[in-house]
Amino acid sequence: MTQTDSDANSDIVWFDQISKNDVAVVGGKGANLGEMTQAGIPVPGGFVVATSAYRRFIEQAGLDTKLGDLLGDLDVSDTAKLTAISDEVRRSMLTASMPDDISSAIAESYSSLGGGLVAVRSSATAEDLKEASFAGQQATYLNVEGETDVVEAVQLCWASLFEGLAIFYRQQHGFDHLSVDLAVPVQKMVQSETSGVMFTIDPITGDLARVMIEAVWGLGEAAVSGMVTPDSYIVSKEPLAVLKSSTIPQHEQLVYSPDETDEAGEHNTWQPVPAAQHEQPKLTTEQVLELTALGLRLETHYGAPQDIEWAWAEGQFQVLQTRPVTGVASAG
Repeated sequence: MTQTDSDANSDIVWFDQISKNDVAVVGGKGANLGEMTQAGIPVPGGFVVATSAYRRFIEQAGLDTKLGDLLGDLDVSDTAKLTAISDEVRRSMLTASMPDDISSAIAESYSSLGGGLVAVRSSATAEDLKEASFAGQQATYLNVEGETDVVEAVQLCWASLFEGLAIFYRQQHGFDHLSVDLAVPVQKMVQSETSGVMFTIDPITGDLARVMIEAVWGLGEAAVSGMVTPDSYIVSKEPLAVLKSSTIPQHEQLVYSPDETDEAGEHNTWQPVPAAQHEQPKLTTEQVLELTALGLRLETHYGAPQDIEWAWAEGQFQVLQTRPVTGVASAG
């Protein structure tokens, strides 16, 4: 990492101090966010509560011994027992006191980030390994605001390392529960005007010479939920040109609403798309080509086709996440 020696043991690490080699410190997701930031990719700013904070919390609360006793002889095929143990472990973690210096460091870093709405995400040290992928098994909290709520969300992320599915999966793959640590990225929320996904390969045909982009008005969860059919664009890499586009009318969009919550407890709500935008393409040709160029930078940097989550807000594109497209040859 690039931080100074005085910061070397800090429990807080900023994105611009992190590279892909820091998984042990910031987990898989944190390392990826830092790697993109170091590469000059536009990423919403943030910091990571390092694995050292999680480890110190576990040890100072005496949870390492308790967790070892609870999980040591657990038969994960016994669903009722697995659920009961998972509940007990997470309850123990949520009622334990976070060390004051850690909670203070989180609060101060959140303030330095500018406050406001942030995403608080789990980033385990055993994510996307060749032998097993643990990504997506821990919690994410969106639209978190205020020092107290951010600190609480970090502790909730730590506890989510012991959701029943995560316990089951680790045991099935031979991982010691106490050898997997959790970091927590805290990142500025993007209230996207348009958002979607991009594959630097045609995911349907496997054509490496093409890029596919999908776009919706509002937040990308609208497309993920299946409630909105996105616009789609097929772009050639060389020469850079839009080969095909499909515009789908959209009458409702998912947006952030501080006064309402959805079924998952998030402050997102469906609102009408302005009438003038119903039939309008979500992206202009210029935006499609700009986004494609950004995707090709990521593909070149990582040396493999990428599956990218993106957002357009306040006049620029932001990359929210990128991961390799599985099952394809290297782009290099």
